[in-house]
Amino acid sequence: MAQLSSTLLYIAFFIYMVAMVVFTISITVKKSTQADQKTNKWGIGGFILAILGFLTQLGYFITRWIAAGHAPVSNLFEFTTFFGMMMVFGFIVIYAIYRLNAIGVFAMVIALLVIAYASMFPKEVEPLIPALQSDWLKIHVTTVALGEGILAISFVAGLIYLIAKIDQTRRSLKTVMLEVILYSLLSALGFILVSIAFSTMDYEVSFKWVDEQEKPATLTYQMPAIAGPHDGEKLTDNRFGPLFEAPAWMEGVEAPKKLNTFIWSLFSGLLLYGLLLLSLRKRIGAAIQPAFKNVNLQLVDEICYRAVAIGFPIFTLGGLVFAMIWAYDAWTRIWGWDPKEVWALITFLFYAAYLHLRLSRGWHGEKSAWLCVVGFLIIMFNLIAVNLVIAGLHSYA
Repeated sequence: MAQLSSTLLYIAFFIYMVAMVVFTISITVKKSTQADQKTNKWGIGGFILAILGFLTQLGYFITRWIAAGHAPVSNLFEFTTFFGMMMVFGFIVIYAIYRLNAIGVFAMVIALLVIAYASMFPKEVEPLIPALQSDWLKIHVTTVALGEGILAISFVAGLIYLIAKIDQTRRSLKTVMLEVILYSLLSALGFILVSIAFSTMDYEVSFKWVDEQEKPATLTYQMPAIAGPHDGEKLTDNRFGPLFEAPAWMEGVEAPKKLNTFIWSLFSGLLLYGLLLLSLRKRIGAAIQPAFKNVNLQLVDEICYRAVAIGFPIFTLGGLVFAMIWAYDAWTRIWGWDPKEVWALITFLFYAAYLHLRLSRGWHGEKSAWLCVVGFLIIMFNLIAVNLVIAGLHSYA
């Protein structure tokens, strides 16, 4: 059953990739009017493929649940793949309402990056640790992922709005900020490529160190060690690094290794960004802007708001209400300033502020798009940096 589950995930990934190509074609043919971007047959084909991919990934989720004996959302691989699936579900809902093909391009790209990112983490089916043996696992975590998946569509819409709207004929703070966002996406892709490369080479370097439980242990990296363990001793000869040690205050399971992974993501993204600049000889935003020049910006702005209006209450329910109930059941308190709890609160406050500014202050258009983009970056910081760098009670994830 576990093998079937993995096969279904690979098939879903391939279908999403084809859907991305089809949606890309849909915005590059018949570009003469805005209506064409909503009605051409390529867009309908991409939508059908997205649904097929979602159903296939749902099959992965069900079969893995059967194989594991519990909801498969208990580690980074499982949660992140589920988050990608919920993102596709959010796209399907939004596309069924608005039929805007441009949304499909970036929705599929982001979903592919998220699922590929998840595949870099251990995929073994393992029994739940005692802290997660609760019905609140599937209630809390799945609701959070659903809310964040729908909120991710507001990011997709916001990014499209900015790409289409920002003046790329001159360099400005806006163009720089947009490039930083696109670089962030390339960092995720870079992490995936680097992980695959070193995995193919069977690269390993081991250190002797004192682990998070203050016990002597061996820590093995699958990438060259830029950041080594604090007071660690390298056991593998003829291997690169480390250039420096991870800070002593970093806690959590294999925290130095996770910091090293995060640094490699940033460096590989920078390399990819530099190669693209040399190839395109212009900013990435300027290079892709022509493909979105006929997008109906008013409709894209409406999608930004609608995705937040749907996703925000779902996230609030899962990320705060259900989380507090589970925290009280597990730790006899509803709040403890754990990093995950803090970032869930930051996410809630940010999107609450977005709705207030949009509904009360009239922040539409470009202002709304920037907020949607920043909101998703907060979500991804919680998923990536908080899990890999800032440890806490949720370190088992």
